[in-house]
Amino acid sequence: MTVMPAAEPSTADRTALRRHFLMCRPEHFAVTYAINPWMDPAAGADAAKAIDQWEALRAAYRALGHEVSLIDPIEGLPDMVFAANGALVVGGRVYAARFTHPERHAEGPAYAGWLRENGFPEVLEPEHTNEGEGDFLTLDHVILAGTGFRTDIAAHQEAQEFLGRPVVTLRLVDPRFYHLDTALFPLGGGNVAYYPGAFSSGSRAVLERLFPDAVLATEQDAAVLGLNAVCDGRNVVVNAEAAGLIETLKIHGYEPIPVDMSELRKAGGGPKCCTLELRA
Repeated sequence: MTVMPAAEPSTADRTALRRHFLMCRPEHFAVTYAINPWMDPAAGADAAKAIDQWEALRAAYRALGHEVSLIDPIEGLPDMVFAANGALVVGGRVYAARFTHPERHAEGPAYAGWLRENGFPEVLEPEHTNEGEGDFLTLDHVILAGTGFRTDIAAHQEAQEFLGRPVVTLRLVDPRFYHLDTALFPLGGGNVAYYPGAFSSGSRAVLERLFPDAVLATEQDAAVLGLNAVCDGRNVVVNAEAAGLIETLKIHGYEPIPVDMSELRKAGGGPKCCTLELRA
């Protein structure tokens, strides 16, 4: 008897859920300091090109039917465009950010203030250093939390107590992937995509146990921040340069939406970095 291989899921098997995102237009974007391996002040960045790429990202979200709110950019905060770092919002509650580097300290209060004024009054000012959704990624029943470079492991417990969601700690070991959202993204339905080389051996074992059917990315795709992506359950807004990952996502029944983020990547950011999800 011939056993036929199981059919790969099609996009018809995936359900897109409408999301609400907060973004910040990169009007003051620049690379004037170096706080991660991607940043080179000598090379700088093209602010006008960064704005064009950001506008294309926002347009992609709107075309998919997602709601996009905007926070006003603040002069002197060139990295404020990376809204994901500004907070973690789950169940209408806000775990505010407390940044590692002084260059970004003022972003935490700015995002917390906007959230308080726009329907999210329950805001916890953290005791421990954390960089919002940069290191906290929310699935249906668990929050994955990164540590090793930016977010204190004590912040994982602080977030769990405040949000009432189980938090699983994952240790990052490659400086290129200094935030969890540079090495992993949720796919919806309790699954994820990730690059194994970004994690400690123990954390890789945890990921293998929790997500045996995960989509695995190559170093080549991770190295262009292909995993700094946003999935609504069906569509994946992903860096266009991550060609191998795009094909792999198609095989697994997802619809990739490629976007060019090459200029914003000069500061270590991609689609997810520019996107904070507001979960009511």
